Amino acid sequence: MSAVLGALADAWAEIRVHRLRVLLSLIGIAVSVAALTAVVAISEIAVQAQTEEYDRYGGRVATIVVAPAGADEPVDAEAFHRRFEQVAERFDFSHVARFAEGLTVPVQAPDGVHEAYARLLDPAYATIHREKLLTGREFRDDDVEAVAPPVIISEPMWEVFGRVPMEQHPTIELTGAAGGIYQVVGVRPRQGPWDEEKRVDLLFDAYATRVDRLPEEAPVRYDIWLGERDLAAIAPSLATDLRAGLPEGETVSVSRSDWAASPGFREGQATVELVLSGVAVLILALGALSLINIQLVAMRQRVREIGVRRAFGATAGRIFSAVLLESLVATTVAGVLGIAIVVAVLRSPLLIESMFPALVDVPPFPLRAAVTGLVAAVVVGALAGFVPALIALRVRVIDAIRF
Repeated sequence: MSAVLGALADAWAEIRVHRLRVLLSLIGIAVSVAALTAVVAISEIAVQAQTEEYDRYGGRVATIVVAPAGADEPVDAEAFHRRFEQVAERFDFSHVARFAEGLTVPVQAPDGVHEAYARLLDPAYATIHREKLLTGREFRDDDVEAVAPPVIISEPMWEVFGRVPMEQHPTIELTGAAGGIYQVVGVRPRQGPWDEEKRVDLLFDAYATRVDRLPEEAPVRYDIWLGERDLAAIAPSLATDLRAGLPEGETVSVSRSDWAASPGFREGQATVELVLSGVAVLILALGALSLINIQLVAMRQRVREIGVRRAFGATAGRIFSAVLLESLVATTVAGVLGIAIVVAVLRSPLLIESMFPALVDVPPFPLRAAVTGLVAAVVVGALAGFVPALIALRVRVIDAIRF
């Protein structure tokens, strides 16, 4: 233990004596480790953003879709819903949402009536599909009891009404079969610069109570978020129970809809991680090569110093460990500084929002990225110090006189 502490003390003393050289040589390592850490962290955040984007269409892992259909006549949505609730009672699902799209509703605006694309959904739909809001809140279970049922509108529709803040409790008027006053509780952002579609999200039950029956052009489906562990056990039983005793001419499909069910999804994620890892390794290798070159040049300038130390009784092991630990300590400190800079930068909400605007659940800074950066700094320090340490072993006392 005393030998190790002594070697560390010698290494720290050398760093202090040659601090300018060490500082210049380690700037590259700090930048390389920061770049490596940033690449690993951004790759994990990118995978999260990609997963969320897929979840908006297919649901979280693992989501199954129950879709009734009629061969000759439309399905009686109310009768099927009663059947579904009876069957679902024994499974005790935590997240179930009815969903229907394909209908339009007339919206009375200051500049006239707009035909808006409408979706009918239950509150759990936003959780299952990671719906994103620009402002406001999602639907709640108690919203059905509101005198003015809540709606969530798209950003282009919000602009039609002058972008009234949610704090002012804006309302819109729908005409037609489900006509009435609705309170705007949230706004969904544009899906891209091209998105100018005026859309309205309505609570399923709030809409159903205002119409005699659901439009035939908007078939109802049920999205159920199970999780992969329960999928194999529940999906077959659910399908069997729902199909038992169906009216003649009706069918029920039970299928998995999330993107993780596709082999191509996981292969795509693996490809992204592989490419980004290759870039990170290349960055680190360039930084390591530059440090090794600087260390070798510096070692030729320290021949007199090492020869004098050998003359005063320093052993070969002490010289080797001092040179190696000097590199290890310096690169570790540089690595920690590089990691700290990356953590501070990537924790900025504005940066994450600009890089991944569709991200809903912003993850904390990936621990794997910090560990990878620290391990890389230690490995580079060991490699950059090993070769100069071997050269230091070959220095003799007479070399101190020659240099």
